[in-house]
Amino acid sequence: MRRLALTLWILAAAPLTGQQVTYERLLNADREPANWMTYSGTYRGWRYSPLDQIKRENVQKLKLKWVYQMSAQDVGTTHQVNATHTVETTPLVVDGIMYFSEPPSNAVAVDVKTGRPFWRYRRSLPRKINVCCGQVNRGVAVSGDRVYIGTVDAHLVALDAKTGAVLWDVEVADYRTGHSITVAPLAVKDMIITGISGGEYGIRGFLDAYDAATGKRKWRFWTIPGPGEPGNETWEGDSWKPGGGPTWVTGSFDPEQNLIIWGTGNPSPDWNGDVRKGDNLYSDCAIALDADTGKLKWHFQFVPHDVHDWDATQVPVLVDEEWEGQPRKLVYWAHRNAFFYVLDRKTGKFLLGKPFAKQTWAERLDENGRPVRLPNTEPSAEGTLVWPGVQGGTNWYSPSYNPLTRLFYLSAWENVGLYRKGEAVYSPGNRYIGSVPEIDLPEDPGWGAVRALNPKTGEKVWDYKLHTKPWAGVLSTAGKLVFGGSDEGYFFALDAESGKELWRVNLGGRIRSSAITFLQEGRQVVAIASGSAIFTFELPD
Repeated sequence: MRRLALTLWILAAAPLTGQQVTYERLLNADREPANWMTYSGTYRGWRYSPLDQIKRENVQKLKLKWVYQMSAQDVGTTHQVNATHTVETTPLVVDGIMYFSEPPSNAVAVDVKTGRPFWRYRRSLPRKINVCCGQVNRGVAVSGDRVYIGTVDAHLVALDAKTGAVLWDVEVADYRTGHSITVAPLAVKDMIITGISGGEYGIRGFLDAYDAATGKRKWRFWTIPGPGEPGNETWEGDSWKPGGGPTWVTGSFDPEQNLIIWGTGNPSPDWNGDVRKGDNLYSDCAIALDADTGKLKWHFQFVPHDVHDWDATQVPVLVDEEWEGQPRKLVYWAHRNAFFYVLDRKTGKFLLGKPFAKQTWAERLDENGRPVRLPNTEPSAEGTLVWPGVQGGTNWYSPSYNPLTRLFYLSAWENVGLYRKGEAVYSPGNRYIGSVPEIDLPEDPGWGAVRALNPKTGEKVWDYKLHTKPWAGVLSTAGKLVFGGSDEGYFFALDAESGKELWRVNLGGRIRSSAITFLQEGRQVVAIASGSAIFTFELPD
């Protein structure tokens, strides 16, 4: 493997100043609504802000504050980025500085007042990197006085938060065998947690923890168990070796239970299960790991022996709420298979499962949450029509939970897929998927929506229909608002109780990210990535 050059552009003469992001601050992030310090806002995965300066009564007055345009030479115009892919980053805001990633694997620090860049880390990459769906990056983590970013050539890098200088750089896996990192890392205690992408290339998935100071790996949990490990018996023969199960969307953390709760991807090959008979643990699972050791505490498998590519790579939403008359620690999970689930957070016990989008593959879920499949729904040589399609009833884009409305919000997709099965022969570094299904069928292109659910029942409360498939996550606030975006480039605000549209603006580029909100000099600001830019909005003076 050739040595990769690292290039750093310093764009501000004066070094940045600011407090360190301690573990204590991250634990109590909800007490600092002026900042947005981790991927989902807090460890609970809510994407909710208690800020309420911008509210239903005045959101229509929002005006543009500033725009940061990413470098054209990196976003969509070179071999490093497919032009059909846009920015998927969630910015972080800490003490007046915004940190975010640019595709394919760059990091930037800008002034939240003006958007003026302080520094930019640009990574030089190998000419050929195999990735599923574009060389994207969903964000950075901040801990102490450092910024952490995963790279599409499967490295984890620590940067000085004041200057962007590289402090350490470790290889997580070999990119030549299809491994990549597109996930935003999660800072927990003195560790940086990162997942891995590459299920379409037959990798063996894992979740890693690295020492934040040194970059030394502290533990690894293999999402596909090897011989002698519990769960290996759910794979026939050696099919576990290229078994998939990537961890490509950021999870959540329960500090009281000391549990990292994360979702795992589909088994490999995607659409031919004949070569991997069995339930294929721990693919398509919610996994709960001891944060200090990486040991598995519990798991829940949403789709045993998945043959439809319905990853469990959604953000777990952790809520303490009454359930059947008793206080309980819960996980809310809207899954790609079109079912909404409620699990017990201490044990992983199944409590509720209800479809939130059209599905034709399962008759029901049994008392343990295991699907009872309908006949003739597996991929076939001639093609099998099944709802939802391969992009699922929802996908990786973030949901939100609002404690004021007690509603669960998500971007949903009503679509059908024509699932085909083909040959599957594993070859390191090459696609291992077993055919390709048809999506966006001309006779039934489907439709998207921002959807509100009652998490106590799984029942739909309201829909806000979109003209295109959703790729943007949602943000809810104490101002009784839900912010979302569309593939057409519309950024909008909805009434959190009714779903009524209150404000909309076209930003001119696809929105495939999630909004955040924070304070700048005491005034609430909302920010989102669209196309290849970061846009910020505030109320007029």
